[in-house]
Amino acid sequence: MIDKIDRQILTILQENSKTSNSDIADRIGMAASATLERVRKLEKKGIIKGYEIRLDAAKLNCGLVAFVFVKTSEMAGDASAGPELIKIPEVQEVFNVAGEDCYLIKVRTSDTSALGKLIRDKIGKIPAVVSTRTTIVMETYKETSKLPLEIMPGTNGDRDD
Repeated sequence: MIDKIDRQILTILQENSKTSNSDIADRIGMAASATLERVRKLEKKGIIKGYEIRLDAAKLNCGLVAFVFVKTSEMAGDASAGPELIKIPEVQEVFNVAGEDCYLIKVRTSDTSALGKLIRDKIGKIPAVVSTRTTIVMETYKETSKLPLEIMPGTNGDRDD
């Protein structure tokens, strides 16, 4: 899927997506034009899905993190609650899960009062939602969207173009 050079480019961009093409080229020992071509190919293949900024949630009054298990009345194959959950601004991640619950969502709010209001007034108002169970995060030790490219299958340097 990707070779060693692609992996190096992706590693650099995961550390800082604002790294200039010329800086990437210097770090991997390639011409800037060849590096740009590789980045564009990675974008076209959908391996690079976008570039994001990371904000300090606590400094922006969104310091409370909670995980909410959501049980719905949906029948197999019906996922009507998922599209409704992703519309809620406080919801950062939505996972359709196997087990007793149907969804696991990650939310951020300012405090427990705002969390209660979110669960009652937004999540609870979705017609398919039957119940929720919430776990509040006391302290975060690691939070990342970076992938461990150095240990992932298909990234060992073999080219699969």
